[in-house]
Amino acid sequence: MHPTLRVVGLFILLAGIFALIGWAIGGYLVGGNWILGAVLFLILAAIFNVICYFFSSKIILRSYRAKILEENEYPWLHDMVAKIAGKAGVPKPKVAIIPTKAPNAFATGRNPKNAVVAVTEGIMDVLSRTELEGVLAHEMAHVKDRDILVMTIAATMAGAIAFMARIFWFNAIFGGRGGRGGEGSWIILLIVAITAPIAALLVQLAISRSREYKADRVGALTIKKPLALASALDKLERSNKKRPIERGNPASSSLFIVNPFRGSGFAAIFSTHPPMKKRIRKLEQLAREIKES
Repeated sequence: MHPTLRVVGLFILLAGIFALIGWAIGGYLVGGNWILGAVLFLILAAIFNVICYFFSSKIILRSYRAKILEENEYPWLHDMVAKIAGKAGVPKPKVAIIPTKAPNAFATGRNPKNAVVAVTEGIMDVLSRTELEGVLAHEMAHVKDRDILVMTIAATMAGAIAFMARIFWFNAIFGGRGGRGGEGSWIILLIVAITAPIAALLVQLAISRSREYKADRVGALTIKKPLALASALDKLERSNKKRPIERGNPASSSLFIVNPFRGSGFAAIFSTHPPMKKRIRKLEQLAREIKES
């Protein structure tokens, strides 16, 4: 699917979730007027879509205190990013560093011309230069395929929907049942407050898992080093379980090359990343295909 169609489809789908929340809130707070609530939240969704399109990458970078590096800062890193960008056929993105020892990386931006590749301080301590090259090639694949806008918007909107649902949940629980819609609308509100963030997360999950597999393959083929990326993924997975990232919204976890937050049991079912063992197996199979060709 063309990147523009993916973005439009995502806007429509998440706007629908906003409308669902508004429909429930309308019955609970706005005099039982379900339609007015839905319309108001559709307008809110439209405004939020515009903000997401132009500013979501800045919001994400600021939330992790990422600093855009000048050309004289980490020159070897700029050089590595430039060489991979040249092989991928995209403009060199800006390079940012995140002040955390948790080893990870992600790409964001509206399009390849406005892309930013961000790495944590910790990733340079854990990975070799060859493994880091594999990680950057993976992120460059996201830039090339314009996944960065889709995934950044999905992360930002999923976080916003979860935040709103949480507010209405606490309002319903601790604010009493004094809404004008009566007992029935109170129950509907609670149902929406639970299901809306789950629906947003499932949308994000469906987008992210498929894109990660493709970025692994495209990135590995770009530098022709699938085993370097496989080794990097294995190290990053183990390191992030021991030292997860200290700050940030779990809704943005899909942006990172590996999940930066702890999760097990039920939470693992809703992981935005594909199983790491499967990603590594696919890269090992790709290495064999390259060797045999």
